[in-house]
Amino acid sequence: MVRSLFIGASGMNAQKTNLDVISNNLANTSTYGFKQGRAEFQDLIYQAVQAPGAPTAEGYTSPTGIQIGLGVMPASAGKIFKQGDFVNTGNSLDMAIEGSGFFQIALADGSIAYTRAGNFKLDSTGRIVNDQGLVLQPEMTVPSDTVSISVSTDGIVSVVQNTQTTESQIGQIELANFINPAGLRALGKNLFAETDASGAVNLSVPGQQGFGTIAQGFIETSNVNVIDEMVNMIVSQRAYEFNSKSVQTTDEMLQTANNLKR
Repeated sequence: MVRSLFIGASGMNAQKTNLDVISNNLANTSTYGFKQGRAEFQDLIYQAVQAPGAPTAEGYTSPTGIQIGLGVMPASAGKIFKQGDFVNTGNSLDMAIEGSGFFQIALADGSIAYTRAGNFKLDSTGRIVNDQGLVLQPEMTVPSDTVSISVSTDGIVSVVQNTQTTESQIGQIELANFINPAGLRALGKNLFAETDASGAVNLSVPGQQGFGTIAQGFIETSNVNVIDEMVNMIVSQRAYEFNSKSVQTTDEMLQTANNLKR
């Protein structure tokens, strides 16, 4: 009977983790390029009181045996890289990836991180950067006398300067992709890092080798569905209550057994 106390406690801990993931999803419903998280679980080991196929009488065996599970544990809390909705901002430095791929961002230590958030800006030297001032890779600089900036669907960045009437190309956006994007390590600040689980990075210009294209003047929003998350939160809450009820019921049964008198 004491076994059920720990089984119920494992279920409560699992639902606490589930609610943590759901809460983070809801907190990031307005975060550009955010990808929904999903908690997944697996059952723990089983105690075989009687193994399946064990003899029960001469010439007979147990068809199922008696196998009692010992609870549940979190198995993963990965990201779902379903594309989010697009919002038309009209800002020439806002870019969305239509399809698969990530923008490349240079971190302060020189390593490369990856993001789906395309709300870019210019720094004091004219480089295209993200909200933290980290530089988009390959690096490109917009001249100070630029009148307009255009980005083609295949990632060619061109500008018109105030002394010119024609566009001049200043760079080419290169996208990154992975065989298993769910294996990327979330760094926060809309950034991901390559891991052994994600596989090696694959680079290409937009629109080639199955990569997405660039939509200038648009931003990809969070792919979190608020209604689904609210339903998941209710389900998680009820599951937590059921598990706590099993702990409470076990305690009451132990109390009854403890109060037995001759």
